[in-house]
Amino acid sequence: MSQFKVVVTDYEYSSFVPEEEVLNNLGIELTFAQCKTEDDVIEACKDADALINQYAPISRKVIDKLEKCKVISRYGVGFNTIDVEACTEKGIIVGNVTDYCLDEVSNHAMALILSNARKVTLLNNAVKNGNWDFKVAVPMYRLKGRTLGLVGFGNIPQTVARKAQAFDLKVIAYDPFVSEEVAVSKNVELVTLDELCERSDYLSVHVPLNQHTEKMISHDQFNKMKKGAFIINTSRGPIIDEQALIQALQEGKIAGAGLDVLETEPINKDNPLLKMDCVIINPHSAFYSVEAEIELKRKTAENVADVLSGYYPTYLVNKAVKDKVCLKDK
Repeated sequence: MSQFKVVVTDYEYSSFVPEEEVLNNLGIELTFAQCKTEDDVIEACKDADALINQYAPISRKVIDKLEKCKVISRYGVGFNTIDVEACTEKGIIVGNVTDYCLDEVSNHAMALILSNARKVTLLNNAVKNGNWDFKVAVPMYRLKGRTLGLVGFGNIPQTVARKAQAFDLKVIAYDPFVSEEVAVSKNVELVTLDELCERSDYLSVHVPLNQHTEKMISHDQFNKMKKGAFIINTSRGPIIDEQALIQALQEGKIAGAGLDVLETEPINKDNPLLKMDCVIINPHSAFYSVEAEIELKRKTAENVADVLSGYYPTYLVNKAVKDKVCLKDK
């Protein structure tokens, strides 16, 4: 019998080889659940030493019922499924994986930028519908000299900036938590959110979803954008006010969008975005590659292994928990 009980609260994966390779070293066998509700999580996890979480809600109600939990590690960069404040209060460490899909998401953002700029998807659909005519894509403008605005300037958007500059795009960014020195070192200009909206030909969203960023791109922002501008989102759907986006597109306030994420996933069949030729929609796939998935699963398990072995994890979300939990630094 395992010394520790580690529960995977929910999952979409068919194999857990990377996790098992990490946790087998501690003699841990994973327990699997498919929790949908808070009560599901409580029932499956109340006596667990650690949780690995995908989408199941880890709310304050759940956390209050966890009797022995030392660490909750999430599959992903974001951690909006977890009440981090409640975890900190109870001395539970929260881990994520911040760097597993830098290439994938930055490449996907660039793909959506390029697809909008060159109208690749629109032209493809026209040809397949029997219309062999480049004028379907008129007007189309060269990338060189145009401006890419980044909402957020963490690891992923910094990678986007480097790749965009190879296409001769000028890059500006809004991020109140990033220093001028960091931006200058990346040849990127820091600006206000208003200025970002006003100057960008392509606006790409790269901030985590929380109470401060939900619907941060809404009517005011779209009203400031250029009529020829495109918005790209590979972060989280609710950061963009979807009704405001739909209205902006319908009224011609912006030229189009490339969306890997939406407020409601999967997208509702009656969503007006599905009928707009100027909108590219992907099914929340920017994070994925075979290599990225393996790396994510391994590092998520390593967070758990670190804590259960007496160490702070490499990817520690709630650093304030160090006031309550005394572990060793790796």
